[in-house]
Amino acid sequence: MSGRIRVVVAKPGLDGHDRGAKVVARALRDAGMEVVYTGLHQTPEQIVETALQEDADAVGLSVLSGAHMTLFAKVVDLLKEKNAEDVVVFGGGIIPEEDIPQLERLGVAKVFTPGATTHEIVEWVRAHVAQPAGA
Repeated sequence: MSGRIRVVVAKPGLDGHDRGAKVVARALRDAGMEVVYTGLHQTPEQIVETALQEDADAVGLSVLSGAHMTLFAKVVDLLKEKNAEDVVVFGGGIIPEEDIPQLERLGVAKVFTPGATTHEIVEWVRAHVAQPAGA
């Protein structure tokens, strides 16, 4: 165990725009975290399986397609089913402000909207994701 925060960054669904996810993944990596970027068109099942295989501390989701309510909820539900509720789920993308409270009720710890800086995201992850043993 390296003692570094491990984050899976994922693009669920059919959305083909991944520049933002790659920028966030790079910022987290540059901040000293271990980052696994899953690539485009991942199903919630694939994302959760990757999170479990990689012993991730957090999963960052990026959705621009409008399917965030369904996709975020499915990832949270699957983590619960696998007894992995300790994995922090956060996300961002084109998400209407009025959907954020519902996403939080579903178990999404934080939603970043357009305009969030990589510094804000890195600092939030550092503050809200538990450091693994040995850190």
